Amino acid sequence: MITLAVNGQTLSTELPPETPLLWVLRDGLGLTGTKYGCGVAACGACTVLVEGEAVRSCQLPVGEVNGAVTTIEGLAGAEGLHPLQKAWVAEQVAQCGYCQSGQIMQAAGLLMANPQPSDAEILEAMDGNLCRCGAYPRILAAIKAASAAMAG
Repeated sequence: MITLAVNGQTLSTELPPETPLLWVLRDGLGLTGTKYGCGVAACGACTVLVEGEAVRSCQLPVGEVNGAVTTIEGLAGAEGLHPLQKAWVAEQVAQCGYCQSGQIMQAAGLLMANPQPSDAEILEAMDGNLCRCGAYPRILAAIKAASAAMAG
């Protein structure tokens, strides 16, 4: 039995410790907001936060998780949507939407580490999170808007 702190709750699974965190979240815990994209940590669709750091859950064995996990389902707080989620809606980022939870979680990790990133820092941090629809300009705008909202 493996016990994890996920989205502020203590949850348990009987899946083997070598099972990727992605499958524990989706199949073991029913948290399907985290998406399977490539399975080799190259696309970013499976990004979650572990202790505030963006990680690719498709390549992280659950037995190696050391810290609290936050998924897209846990990003919003008691007061409502996270500023990134609000900015995503306001900037109309999503097209097909498949990559969006990974994009938002990568951006959340960035803003935790660097609340006021430059455009270059945003682009560097988001490099590797792929969007087949090409929504990159709107993603950049949403991150900048969220950063501004969080600052004041």
